[in-house]
Amino acid sequence: MRTLSKSKLLAFRQCPKRLWLEIHHPEWRMDSAATQASFDVGHQVGDIARQLYDPKGKGVLIDPQAEGFDAAFTRSQVLLQSTCPIFEAGFRAEGVRVFSDVMLPIKRGGKRAWRMVEVKSSTSVKDYHRDDAAVQAFVARSAGVPLSAIALAHIDSTWVYPGNSNYQGLLVESDLTEEAFGRSKTVRGWISEAQRIIAKRNAPSILTGRQCNDPCECGFLAYCQSQEPQAVQPIRWLPGRFSDGLSAHIEAHGLTELRDAPDELLDDRQRRVKTVTLSGQTHFDQNAAAQALAEHKLPAYFMDFETIQFAVPIWKGTRPYQQIPFQFSVHRLSRTEKLKHQAFLDLSGADPSKAFAKALIAACGERGPIFVYNAGFETARIRELSDRFHRLSKPLLALNERVVDLLTVARNHYYHPSQQGSWSIKAVLPALCPELRYGDLDGVQDGGMAMDAYLEALATQTSIERKAEIKRQLLAYCTLDTFAMVRMWSAFTGNTLKN
Repeated sequence: MRTLSKSKLLAFRQCPKRLWLEIHHPEWRMDSAATQASFDVGHQVGDIARQLYDPKGKGVLIDPQAEGFDAAFTRSQVLLQSTCPIFEAGFRAEGVRVFSDVMLPIKRGGKRAWRMVEVKSSTSVKDYHRDDAAVQAFVARSAGVPLSAIALAHIDSTWVYPGNSNYQGLLVESDLTEEAFGRSKTVRGWISEAQRIIAKRNAPSILTGRQCNDPCECGFLAYCQSQEPQAVQPIRWLPGRFSDGLSAHIEAHGLTELRDAPDELLDDRQRRVKTVTLSGQTHFDQNAAAQALAEHKLPAYFMDFETIQFAVPIWKGTRPYQQIPFQFSVHRLSRTEKLKHQAFLDLSGADPSKAFAKALIAACGERGPIFVYNAGFETARIRELSDRFHRLSKPLLALNERVVDLLTVARNHYYHPSQQGSWSIKAVLPALCPELRYGDLDGVQDGGMAMDAYLEALATQTSIERKAEIKRQLLAYCTLDTFAMVRMWSAFTGNTLKN
């Protein structure tokens, strides 16, 4: 019998084929930058958890990578006889090995017992966390650990950081003892079936589907897709939520091509995407687009934000995962259609929020429409700023009253075959204005790259020269976002820009 790690067993829970590939061809796995970023966040939250559960610093951290698995398991058994917190204690039983985030000594009936806490960087308890806890509890108890309770600690997204490295309250616990202890038979069944899967000579025949990204992105997705016939025009290009009838029809008939989706099961926008894709002819109701924008007179402003979020806040007064704006671009189009640009970017490492808010108010003037692309994002950030800075609340909220969403106009009146079911600005811009391409930008070409660049700029080891380069790249990227909206406005309204 092969000894499986908990992660391998949970991989089996996601997809048996994933488990087989993890064991037999790990070299085919390609984790995305987003997956790696989630690992990094998990490590950061784990570090904070050790501070919270061991404020006196008397606990012991086991490092199985440095010590070796056998030594880590042996040392864990020795430490279970102590009365100090243990971090990353290792246990193995019935063909599975696990490492516990936190083990806390307690007394039960005058005897030493232990309470296990699994720490997650999410803001709630997910179903796969419950599976995780069930495996942890099963293996620990099977290994003879006197485990009396197990809880899952996750981030409280409503908690506000008070500053001074005080993270008390960042984590909240959910007790999973009864549920986890009651699933021993189920876990034993998972282990048995997982062992049967990995003993196969060939991978299970499972097609790619929802399981490839649920509950997390599978690193073998690209490999599995490469082994399947690829749709020329995938049905996944259909936008929006699929009706129950459409979903059932796709599953029942194994549909992959967009052309095979029945028109009667599609909504108006989905039918438009299908028609445009199959015909290759762009849909553009320019008259309707112009009419939708006719009431919004010049001068007009075109606004875009870049934001950063931290699972563990670094600035006083902010919450976990709160989107903190650090950059904006605003283009102003005058009544005579002259274009002027203003920008804000703070790479100092201090909380940019208040300076951002003041600069934004000044840049957007007091009247005229403010065009954005996907209004919900910018207006939410403005509301959050108004909640934090009460003296700026009135002028900030006044900006929201002027916001006009160009995404709505694009969705209703424009679609190009190249968009592949997306109305993101990066899908619409090259179709509407092919001479403007994000791919031509140096360094930063999308929001994720902007976040990464910002973090790099804040890092103490980043050189002055590199920081200057990052600043230039961020400014160019955000500027293109708002200039793209100016060009969209021009195409939608039929007004030709003078400069």
